[in-house]
Amino acid sequence: FDPRHYLGTPCYGFPKTGPHRLRFLLESVKDLRETLKKKGSTLVVRKGKPEDVIRDLITQLSSVSAVAFHEEVREIFDIVK
Repeated sequence: FDPRHYLGTPCYGFPKTGPHRLRFLLESVKDLRETLKKKGSTLVVRKGKPEDVIRDLITQLSSVSAVAFHEEVREIFDIVK
């Protein structure tokens, strides 16, 4: 979970993630973790900036040979600046 997703927007300070969306995200992650556990796998969940968290995970695991990711579409507020 990237803490920046829970801050206000730059222009008006509206929350990027409100309480209902946050509850949905938490329930979804919990359900995914339970589903993966039933299949003999797991889900790693961390809080922090992805660029820091992923680097730390790679360092801890040491056997990582590839990393795939996607970049979120920037908000209109970021584009207008």
